[in-house]
Amino acid sequence: MTRIPKHIGIIPDGNRRWAAGKGFAKEDGYEHGISPGLELYRICRDLGVGELTFYGFTVDNTKRPSKQRLAFSAACVKAVEALSRENAALLVLGNTKSAMFPGELLPYTVRHQFGQGGMKINFLVNYSFEWDLGFHHGAFGPVMRSSDVSRVDLIIRWGGRRRLSGFLPIQSVYSDMYVIDDLWPDFTASHVHDAIAWYGKQDITLGG
Repeated sequence: MTRIPKHIGIIPDGNRRWAAGKGFAKEDGYEHGISPGLELYRICRDLGVGELTFYGFTVDNTKRPSKQRLAFSAACVKAVEALSRENAALLVLGNTKSAMFPGELLPYTVRHQFGQGGMKINFLVNYSFEWDLGFHHGAFGPVMRSSDVSRVDLIIRWGGRRRLSGFLPIQSVYSDMYVIDDLWPDFTASHVHDAIAWYGKQDITLGG
């Protein structure tokens, strides 16, 4: 029987490259990343995964051209609203004090049960590890803002790049990472099944 990770982190990279490859403007790629996220959630729910964390956008991402920033912000709002119509315990995490945080998502910054509840879903929006860990002039803040998020067992990244990009550094300290060369809008169910099958073959040492 395949070992199912309790918590999977999702880095859905490649939206801009996908759009450019299709002859679209780069900002047009984000809209095409919403449906894959919902399909992935349903696959993981049916497999018995207990928690999912989606990387929406980072503080660094907001430095991109305004058309792209508005497009990925709008896509995150649509994705969170779509997930709120599913059975889930949903939480949005990110720097709400910044003007870059979408106001529509403020009601989701406290975890709520939607539908019949069930899987914990975390959505990182306007997120940075500095904000999470409370860095102020080189000092740590009093708490970790993502303390309600559990240790990540498996991180799956689309788009071929082999880096965390600041994704939940404390929870990811012992995560296995599976990289998919395909771009996020080209998501298929086999991506998830292959990643979990690979995860099931990894040794669990946790530093031992």
